[in-house]
Amino acid sequence: MDFKELEQEIKGIKQRNKRVELDKKWETSGTRKICICILTYIVVVIYSYIVKNYDNIFLSSLVPVIRIYIIYFIIKIHKENLGKKY
Repeated sequence: MDFKELEQEIKGIKQRNKRVELDKKWETSGTRKICICILTYIVVVIYSYIVKNYDNIFLSSLVPVIRIYIIYFIIKIHKENLGKKY
């Protein structure tokens, strides 16, 4: 392997690392969490209108949104605790 091939390979690795870093930022961003909560709420509202099993559709549709937020909170605490151990 000559110097130019090695240099191109390093550039390729750096570009891939930048893409991975952006993906990580998106996965942990608050915007993503809010989007997931809003989309979940919309889907549950639509489902509730179709099924019509609830008296207060908008209030009952908050349940999955709150569940998702709690899950994110628990995962965050868990990750922080793992980081302290190692």
